[in-house]
Amino acid sequence: MPTARSTSTARLLRPGGLTTHLPRRPVWCVQVPIALVDAAAWPLALALLGMDVLIGTYAPSTPAVAAAAVALQLGTGAASGLYTRRWRVGGYDEAYVLSRSVAACAVLLVVLHLATAQPLPLLPLVAAPLVLLAMASARWVARRQTDRRLRPAEAATRVVVVGAGEAGRQVVEAMLHSPTSPYLPVAIVDDDRTKTGLSIGGVPVLGRRDALVDVLRTRRASGVVVAVPSADDELVRDVVERVAPLGVVVKVVPPIDELLTRAVSVADIHPVDPADLLGRPVADLDLAAVCGYLAGRRVLVTGAGGSIGSELCRQINRCSPERLVMLDRDESALHGVQLSLEGHALLDDRSIVVADIRDSQRLSAVMAEHRPHVVFHAAALKHLPLLEMHPGEAVKTNVLGTLNVLEASAAWGVERFVNISTDKAADPCSVLGYSKRLAEQLTTWVACETGMVALSVRFGNVLGSRGSVLVTFAEQIRQGGPVTVTDPDVTRFFMTVEEAVSLVVQAGAVGGAGEALILDMGRPVRILDVARRMVETSAPQVRIEFTGLRPGEKLHEDLFGPGECDVRPVHPLISHVAVPPLDPEELRALAPSTPDAELVRRMRSMAQRGAVALHGAHPFVAPEVAHAQAGLRLEDANPFHRLVATPLAPPAPAGA
Repeated sequence: MPTARSTSTARLLRPGGLTTHLPRRPVWCVQVPIALVDAAAWPLALALLGMDVLIGTYAPSTPAVAAAAVALQLGTGAASGLYTRRWRVGGYDEAYVLSRSVAACAVLLVVLHLATAQPLPLLPLVAAPLVLLAMASARWVARRQTDRRLRPAEAATRVVVVGAGEAGRQVVEAMLHSPTSPYLPVAIVDDDRTKTGLSIGGVPVLGRRDALVDVLRTRRASGVVVAVPSADDELVRDVVERVAPLGVVVKVVPPIDELLTRAVSVADIHPVDPADLLGRPVADLDLAAVCGYLAGRRVLVTGAGGSIGSELCRQINRCSPERLVMLDRDESALHGVQLSLEGHALLDDRSIVVADIRDSQRLSAVMAEHRPHVVFHAAALKHLPLLEMHPGEAVKTNVLGTLNVLEASAAWGVERFVNISTDKAADPCSVLGYSKRLAEQLTTWVACETGMVALSVRFGNVLGSRGSVLVTFAEQIRQGGPVTVTDPDVTRFFMTVEEAVSLVVQAGAVGGAGEALILDMGRPVRILDVARRMVETSAPQVRIEFTGLRPGEKLHEDLFGPGECDVRPVHPLISHVAVPPLDPEELRALAPSTPDAELVRRMRSMAQRGAVALHGAHPFVAPEVAHAQAGLRLEDANPFHRLVATPLAPPAPAGA
């Protein structure tokens, strides 16, 4: 139980788990005055009621009975913790304990009256409500004084809270009970009409969401906090769009699944996640249903320190592998991923491997030591403008490095190999796209030649990854702008890192040798719209500038290359396409020392080969894809479907 201390600060626990750092006053500053009020309440109430003509003849209590009342109240109060700071002054818990203490004292006084033949033996029962009222009033005054001390400074940002539910109540109380809070709630709006007119901590509910703009103006607020943990992206975007003309900053609280075991605090209030602004639902991929092939197995991840690689390690680790080998050339990145997985980063485990995929001998030694069953290949160079200037580096890492990993995996008995590709490999027109397309083709060749289940996974931009446009926008906004967009009409596909990695893990279970798997990423998102929404939610004064498309950039990305068909034989959100093989002997033409222009021309020539016609003519084509293209489809009820002979509609003729 907390006690007074000489230190200048202490943590004061609030109902619902709210905490605030405040200079703590000694116990006697609050508890002694309250105890004195409690001690005086009984004698005064007994004396006043003893002179009341409605009670009967004047018969004041004797000094002995008054002294007994004081002793009993202080005794029952101390026993229940009223004077030892066990309960928050003026809180519901203290009110309950106070009521029990007064009731116990009244009963004991009645017994004492009867035992001593005092007049008006039921007088303590009549006096008890007055006593309770006096004690509660004293605590209300103390509570008001405490709340004033806890209230945020006048310089705090005045905000309107959206949501008057339990989370809204906790958010309002958290802000009002923290003197260091940067927010001061001045009003609440909620779509539930029955809540209009209510008050939470003195903050009124002034209407529904459609009144938000008027409330912001009348209450002179410059911020909005969306306190609806179950809010979907549509609600958040609606709030952002409503307040955009006012230049109001919008903040949100965490999702409901993050708040199941704790209450909301001021620290939980954060800017709107860019994922909430994309207008695209997150694909629901069932990781648990497919990670059986990883349980009890040895798994190696290249590029383990990167955005995708580190999330891969976290998700694979939840599948209980026998061993998770994390390989990267960046030792600091490995330090970070081990810290996120194990809570420490001692870097003293042989499963943490510093190696470069360009070094084939080193890779072979790693494979020989760990003998992985499954390899996820995430190591790559991915920044398009840099690779346009340095195509030889793209060949060394994305092409030859991938071949090194493939050959080492095949030589040491890897059963499944998942190459992480990009949507830029579909109908490529950049050095990055060429190099990743060649990596897909090499993956197919190894699958065809060795029998190893080797496949690729394509996806678009990943939210929050290093170099992501959203990370760039956030940093530009932090610096005061301008936010740079290449073209007003440029669009991109986006997905969360969790989605991308779930797809990669599923690919290892459902993908066939030589395939590329593509997630249904919904409609592409206009980058200008994302930039505007990010600016509106955090810094409306920041301007947006257009810089023009860079060499190798497309106005609109593709998910499928020419001749690739959207076939989904296993999962309704995952398409399967076949990729033509590329014999490594052909890579002799891609010597990194070749002049840049000639090197790019040769890469383009190899990468832009026609897609494979999926009719079973190639031995590396997965049977499910070949059957589907031939006119059969899979049942939709189970992720691991069996083929059923249900004719599909024939493809439309060319040019139709």
